Amino acid sequence: MKLKRRLTLSMFTAIALTVFLIEANLPGLVPIPGVKLGLSNCITLIVLAILGKREAGIVLGLRIALGSIFAGQAVSFLYSIVGGALCYAVMCLIQKPLGEKLLWAVSIFGALAHNAGQLLVAVLLTNAGVLWYAPILIVSAILTGAFTGIAAQAVVQKMRNHKKG
Repeated sequence: MKLKRRLTLSMFTAIALTVFLIEANLPGLVPIPGVKLGLSNCITLIVLAILGKREAGIVLGLRIALGSIFAGQAVSFLYSIVGGALCYAVMCLIQKPLGEKLLWAVSIFGALAHNAGQLLVAVLLTNAGVLWYAPILIVSAILTGAFTGIAAQAVVQKMRNHKKG
């Protein structure tokens, strides 16, 4: 069982890292710095729903560490780890009460927490003047969180149906 679990986590980590690296190399959806879909969070949501909190944390942590090594800098690691940790914490807290049918809502709250974490790092590294950016990040978190959440929810439903049939 341990080997199967490790292989499964490795597979999800590889998928999350690949999606992250592809998205990092694509032009942004909008000409606003820092706004992206966050498609690798779909994988975190899927793992959270299918395998559990611990496994989702492992996949997220490895994706952030490896993604920062392959595509980032030390400063981008700070933004990713703080944003990712807050996102993960919020998603873990609300995932069970909201349930799988509201995975899209879990994603939105996670995206909001992620952006709050990134803003916190920006304030600590620069000054509070960056907070003018918060309304833009709130709107983008709602839109992108809904998109990634709906996508993850659809995959989870397909995986559950496939497992039954």
